[in-house]
Amino acid sequence: MNRRQKTILRDFVTVVVITAIAVVALINFRDWVNRSEAKRGMKRLGKIVLQYRKDYGGLPPESYIANIREDLKGHVRLGEVRYRALWLDSDSTKDEILAYSEINYRPLLVGRGYVVVRVDGRVEWMGKKEFETLLAQQQSPEEIQMLSAGRLPAQQ
Repeated sequence: MNRRQKTILRDFVTVVVITAIAVVALINFRDWVNRSEAKRGMKRLGKIVLQYRKDYGGLPPESYIANIREDLKGHVRLGEVRYRALWLDSDSTKDEILAYSEINYRPLLVGRGYVVVRVDGRVEWMGKKEFETLLAQQQSPEEIQMLSAGRLPAQQ
C-alpha cells in the first residue's frame, strides 16, 4: 500500500468512527430530552397538587388530575401516569410517592427508570430497582391487590 492509499484509508476510518460516535450521541441526547420533558410534566403536576393542597387542605382526586393532565408541559413524554392519592392520607410523609410514570426508552447512557413526584412536590428520576424497592415499602396490601386485579386503571 502506498502512502496516498494509507492516508485515504486513515481518513475513511476516522470519518466512520466520528460518524458512529455522533449517531450514538444523538440517540442518547434524544432520550435525555424525552426524560427531561417527562420530569418537567411531573414538576408541573407537583406544583398543581401543592396548590390544590394549599387551597383545599387535601390531595386532589384522580379525576382532577385526569382533567388537567393534557395541559401539563411535557405530558406527551409522561406516558402512563399512576396517581396514588387514594392510598395517601394526612399521616403520609413528604417522602411518599404521589405519582409515577415508567420511562421505558432503551437508551445506552441515560438508563431506564421512573419519573416520580413525591407528596411535597419534589420530582426525581429513579432507576427501576430503586423505585420498585421504595414503592414496595410504601404500598399497602390493598393497593397491591387492587392494582394487580386491574381495578385501578392508569391514566392514559
